[in-house]
Amino acid sequence: MAQEFEGITKAFESFERSFSEGRYYDAHEDLEPLWYPSRFDNKDEVRLWKGFINAAVSFELMRRGRINPSEVAWQTYLKYHPILETLVTPHKELYVKIDALIQSRRIQCQNF
Repeated sequence: MAQEFEGITKAFESFERSFSEGRYYDAHEDLEPLWYPSRFDNKDEVRLWKGFINAAVSFELMRRGRINPSEVAWQTYLKYHPILETLVTPHKELYVKIDALIQSRRIQCQNF
């Protein structure tokens, strides 16, 4: 359990760093090894990870000028976003921080 906790924390710290630096493809890749093996689990936390991955994909597609696919990925993020409100996990504080980063970046992009 401690190793799993560490792995999640490490993956999200890497995601945060990559995302903050505008390396959205890398941010996606930071979470992929965590999410992929669990993708069929019926757990809200895993769904939230999928949402965060899609947020990073959305920004990468936007950077590449692929606006429509970017919006599709963003809608997937929004689909899973409400999970954060009721999710009970020791990682909640970290997820809230990541979500704030994503939301802030989205506002910045809309202002340009």
